[in-house]
Amino acid sequence: MADNSRMDPQGFNEISRLRASDADRDRAASVINHAMAEGRLTPDEHSDRLDAIYSAKTQAEIAPLLDDLPARSADLAPATTGAALTPARRGGRIVAVFGGASRKGSWHAEPVMEVVTVFGGADLDFRDAVLPGREVTIKAVCVLGGLSVIVPPGMRVINSAVAILGGVDDKGDDSGESLSPDAPVLHITGTLVLGGIDVKRKARKQRKGKGQNPALER
Repeated sequence: MADNSRMDPQGFNEISRLRASDADRDRAASVINHAMAEGRLTPDEHSDRLDAIYSAKTQAEIAPLLDDLPARSADLAPATTGAALTPARRGGRIVAVFGGASRKGSWHAEPVMEVVTVFGGADLDFRDAVLPGREVTIKAVCVLGGLSVIVPPGMRVINSAVAILGGVDDKGDDSGESLSPDAPVLHITGTLVLGGIDVKRKARKQRKGKGQNPALER
């Protein structure tokens, strides 16, 4: 019998007409991600619910997707508004379900990027990316999916992801300019379930008349 002792019925209200926010969907996704890792959902069930969560327009549409799963009240409580909260930006979340997604060339990376791959894959190339600061964090959830990351030699990678029958393959050791105190840092966190992350270091593409990558000159 499922342990529902941690459920909070005051979280997502089944009759609520409130529009769901990005933060609401992210919290709901974290519930089913944990349920998948604990064996409460099959990969197909997880995929179906994840797709429904990110398609939901109201909290009433999210509630039925979580009502048979245990979760902490903090996971289920809808996001509140206030001056202390930073609005979620859609560009910081990448979802690939039975498909693919990529960020290459000159693109603006978010300080915290959430990447979800389920039976799909995502490619992130940071060589020409414009960084928001010295540090970028990738929060990855890979379920029978993968994430490919390319970084320039001058970027340091710190991996703290948890792998369940999966792993992070980091090709090449941090050395040289990546060990500088001022080097940009990429943090990789999250959970991999029968999935993986492949990290490669490649030199930036040189263009005539172009200087150094502006992301690394910050």
